Amino acid sequence: MMEVLDKYGIRATVALNSRVCEFYPLIVREAMKREWEFMGHGETNSIRLYGIEESEEQKIIRSTIEEIKTFAGKAPRGWLGPGLAQSFKTLELLAEAGIEYVGDWVNDDQPYPFQIPGHTLLSMPYPLEINDILIFVYNYRSAEDFVTMVKDQFDTLYNEGVTNGRVLGIALHPYIIGAPFRIKALDRVLEYMAKHQGVWFATGSEIVDWYKEHNL
Repeated sequence: MMEVLDKYGIRATVALNSRVCEFYPLIVREAMKREWEFMGHGETNSIRLYGIEESEEQKIIRSTIEEIKTFAGKAPRGWLGPGLAQSFKTLELLAEAGIEYVGDWVNDDQPYPFQIPGHTLLSMPYPLEINDILIFVYNYRSAEDFVTMVKDQFDTLYNEGVTNGRVLGIALHPYIIGAPFRIKALDRVLEYMAKHQGVWFATGSEIVDWYKEHNL
């Protein structure tokens, strides 16, 4: 998957479980070489941010951020909760920990601000339907279906974006989209998008910076 993204000069935004830095450092270093962005994704996917004490949730958030910062040299600016799960305090705890955007609220094609006193926290568009785990693992769709779905999604948002920009996220898991019989599908959709004028392959932080410059 890395090679396909390299082909189009795309820097990915990685939802990173912080324990990956400890157990699979080679993978994280390869992403660092490419200047990919890391956003916090909890310590592991086995620990969700609901049904736990506020103090424990705060500890998990801060330890995730610190472990990524220690390994990668800078703290993540974004967050995607394991399982997209939140408690009633999550947004406040994330903002207090320095997080600037979160992808758990999958309800828009544009960023928008949450009202958190003393902080600016943005919701970043994150896809459920255009997500390889939903398409392939849960819905048993083919690689050709993936190509059609992503192209159709792109065409609609590209046309809407003529007057007001849109964010098209594609959620990818290397063990799924990276399978030999699927990876060509990713190559095809990226080639298709790259041929269009005005397309910006941006990281989450780049989108946040643009939004803040023009809207806040």
